Amino acid sequence: MGGDLGPAEVVEAVRLALARDAALAPVTLVGDQAVLQPLLLKAGFVGNPHVSVHHASEVITMEDKPLAGLKKKKDSSMIRAIELVKDGQASVVVSCGNTGALMAGGTIRLRTMEGIARPALAAIVPREGGHFVLIDAGANPEAKPEHLLHNALLGSHYARVMLGIAAPRIGLMTIGTEEGKGNALITETHDLLKRANGIINYAGPIEGFQVFAEHVDVVVCDGFVGNIMLKSWESLVSFFTSMLKQELRANPMRMAGAVLSAGAFKALKERVNPERYGGAPLLGLRGNILKAHGSSNRHAIASAIRAANEIIRADLNHRIEADITRINELLVQPVVG
Repeated sequence: MGGDLGPAEVVEAVRLALARDAALAPVTLVGDQAVLQPLLLKAGFVGNPHVSVHHASEVITMEDKPLAGLKKKKDSSMIRAIELVKDGQASVVVSCGNTGALMAGGTIRLRTMEGIARPALAAIVPREGGHFVLIDAGANPEAKPEHLLHNALLGSHYARVMLGIAAPRIGLMTIGTEEGKGNALITETHDLLKRANGIINYAGPIEGFQVFAEHVDVVVCDGFVGNIMLKSWESLVSFFTSMLKQELRANPMRMAGAVLSAGAFKALKERVNPERYGGAPLLGLRGNILKAHGSSNRHAIASAIRAANEIIRADLNHRIEADITRINELLVQPVVG
């Protein structure tokens, strides 16, 4: 209910997702039943066993302060959706709503997994030859080395599920690949990640110009750096798309060339389209939450729904839990120099 384009866009997203995958897990739409019912009727969902409504009378808006919104609006669609996961009635929350409220609500209601200090947002970004996972994409602007170690583990498992990579290569984002380059956070995290080899596949520190090369499959950083990287990439895609359209329309010859190259442009657009995966999961909780952009359209939300379905099929959290104890043992072991 809290997305910029409203619940009608969400209902259409469900229709698109079901059209693409008839075996999609059942979808529960959480929100005001009086608003949703006519939309379901229009979409032909009345009586459909794959789609149901869970009534919630309130909405946490983008203007609400996260904690205040959670406290005042106890019957909000966001809280009710999180509670469905907590109670085992649903497996993943997909939301386009207030990011701060979703992260706070998820952390408070679901709690972090045993051994995980803080959850992290994982975004999938295109690179040469495929895609990589960026983690943390904005959940925790300030982090300690153990948080980045956990991010590496969380990102590695997510890359296995969503990208199909058996042993994802982990890179630590810094300002130089030379040993000792970077601040204290990077130096200490680098040492921990080296000791974690065998549990994860650590490829070493990486610089900004390596991120979009076919170099690593998971880029690890704190939420401050990751959020800047993600938004810079998305704005750059928008900028180049706009600039390319402008240049191709500059004269008739270029327009003719654009027509001949339409297939290539379409393929390129699909590769760099931020809507391809639709959302970023908040990993490390005792339940699954997937955050989509507030401005997401039906195609982006449908992609997020399909990503949520993959998380369910892969039983992602149980995979992560199996490695948490092993990797946390590194934090208490003495370092032999």
